[in-house]
Amino acid sequence: MTSTYAVLSEGLGKRFGGVHALRELDLAVPRGTVCGVLGPNGAGKTTAVRLLTTLLRPDSGSARIAGHDLVREAAVVRRVIGVTGQYASVDGDLTGRQNLRLFARLHRMRDPAERAAELLDRFGLTEAADRPASTWSGGMRRRLDLAASLVRRPEVLFLDEPTTGLDPASRNAVWDAVRDLRQDGTTVLLTTQYLEEADRLADDIALVDRGRVAHTGSPAHLKAVIGTYVEVVVADPGALTRAAGVLDRLTGGEPAFDRSRDAVGALTRDTTLTLPRLVRELDAAGVPLMDASLRPPTLDDVFLRLTSGTEVAA
Repeated sequence: MTSTYAVLSEGLGKRFGGVHALRELDLAVPRGTVCGVLGPNGAGKTTAVRLLTTLLRPDSGSARIAGHDLVREAAVVRRVIGVTGQYASVDGDLTGRQNLRLFARLHRMRDPAERAAELLDRFGLTEAADRPASTWSGGMRRRLDLAASLVRRPEVLFLDEPTTGLDPASRNAVWDAVRDLRQDGTTVLLTTQYLEEADRLADDIALVDRGRVAHTGSPAHLKAVIGTYVEVVVADPGALTRAAGVLDRLTGGEPAFDRSRDAVGALTRDTTLTLPRLVRELDAAGVPLMDASLRPPTLDDVFLRLTSGTEVAA
């Protein structure tokens, strides 16, 4: 029977000498979804991708990719996945068309030229197709790299920080391509250092911390877990300490100062706290206000609240 999950790992572990890069990684990615894998530098994200794409062998645990055992059926797993790493794998001396034809021939496609043309059109690269890839912009090369990973129509696509170093326009183009893949039914596992990227693309997020999945859920669910962000901007910098005291009492959260803006903020899970009540309490404490707000947390807030932020291992 076909598994509900395109990626399913249980207790996956990897050591490098005395360092635990991964400790019992449990991951479940439903078919046809985008899963964003986030975590501090050194949390184990890249190691996880290398294991799940058969580039490394796990020391413990198990995993199935598109229903196939990661270790016992490694050759089959390699046939059903695509991988785009942090650095482009295309040859800059070849044209875009030549690159894709080469990949198609390596995969023993029946008509390499036809498949190359399809992908060039799909990723909006036809106009530049016959120019050397070295003359293309960074964003175009990343789209070509993504196209190359799709030559064989993989069931699962692993994207390891695919937009690192790209300008906003190029990043948006890659995001559009990922959305199209999801609509076509491809499962995407995405590691990224851009929290906005995960927020916009991912159906679910796995927060990896110290080699384990510490929290999972949709972006909206993870934001709801940590509550509401309360921020106060004072008219007198000398009132910041009093404002922080009010926030500490009302929210129970640790106040965080932004002295460049004369602001202090805190997270709260108290759903009864309203803006009028906040303003009344600040006024009673003699805090002169410039602004006060309650807003949903960002994914940045989630990341900082739910991970250690400590570098451990690659």
